[in-house]
Amino acid sequence: MALKWIGGHSSSILCLNVNTEGLVASGAERGELTLWDGGGTPAGQLQLPKADDVTSVVFSPCRPTRLYVSHGETISLLDVRSLKEPVERFHVNEEEINCLSVNETDSFLAAADDSGAIKVMDLENKKVSRSLRHSNICSSVVFRPQRPQSLVSCGLDMQVMLWNLQKARPLWTTNLQECEMEKHSAESAGQFFNPPLAHSLSVASCGNVFGCGAQDGKVRIFRVTGVKFERELEFQGHSLGVSQVLFMPEAYWLLTGGNDGKVLLWDVSSDVGKQQKSPAKSLQRRKAQAPASTRKDGKLSKVASNEHATVLPKLTIEHGEKVNWISCAEIKGSKRVLVADQSSSVSVYSLPEP
Repeated sequence: MALKWIGGHSSSILCLNVNTEGLVASGAERGELTLWDGGGTPAGQLQLPKADDVTSVVFSPCRPTRLYVSHGETISLLDVRSLKEPVERFHVNEEEINCLSVNETDSFLAAADDSGAIKVMDLENKKVSRSLRHSNICSSVVFRPQRPQSLVSCGLDMQVMLWNLQKARPLWTTNLQECEMEKHSAESAGQFFNPPLAHSLSVASCGNVFGCGAQDGKVRIFRVTGVKFERELEFQGHSLGVSQVLFMPEAYWLLTGGNDGKVLLWDVSSDVGKQQKSPAKSLQRRKAQAPASTRKDGKLSKVASNEHATVLPKLTIEHGEKVNWISCAEIKGSKRVLVADQSSSVSVYSLPEP
């Protein structure tokens, strides 16, 4: 059973984030922003101007009192010690922002929007340093831990991209639909095909492994090697689109939330290897195990289906409502998953220890 945090919102909660001190921020429709203490009591509330939906909330990784909030095309910087008027407002995006990410040195902020643009702000100079672009709605952008100049993004153009702030073009791009079409090329052409619109990204704490959730119900795990990345793993646990993916800190444990109302916990550590393992050796080992996976023929889909069969969730939470956002917090010494859905309350579930 979920514990419910109530009394903070009157509208559907769209986003969550937790700072290093355990303070939780939630943003909802119609400009509602709430801070919660670890016990689920509202610790502060703010009504943002114009009542635009609050689509993303992100605490600064190194300054836990700084909270970045996107509402409409605006980004507001708030001081959580005094939740009043924004300390600063930035208006650099032309369409509604879907996702914010701050790098770990609090020097750059990325904002992805409905036009496909990712505006990267230099927070010291308070101006846009880079404009990056998808060809359709950009749904998620995340800076990589331990690499403050590097970020990954995904969108409804079914593209997953790796960027470096020194370059305006992506270092590497993967089209999820093309990958799927290669796998299914041996199957009948008339088969119904659910396009893998990419909804959510999360990067593991090592900075080299990241997960992507898509509309086809699949989760794909990638490993970055230098200026490119490759798919390490693919599995399906949701019957509808995967709206959220979240790597838990210091582990290859991944939480996923779906439009099917499920929250799943996965342990992919044995599949993606350990942080210290050489990516080249890992690649050689996988090629030796599954040589067919390197060929574009009928055997490729056989390997992929084996991958699906081997990865099973460690925990299934039948949440029951379409998942808008998931976050993870340590409360009273144990890990909890926080879930935002179509309701005005936050649901809290206990997680097993890794």
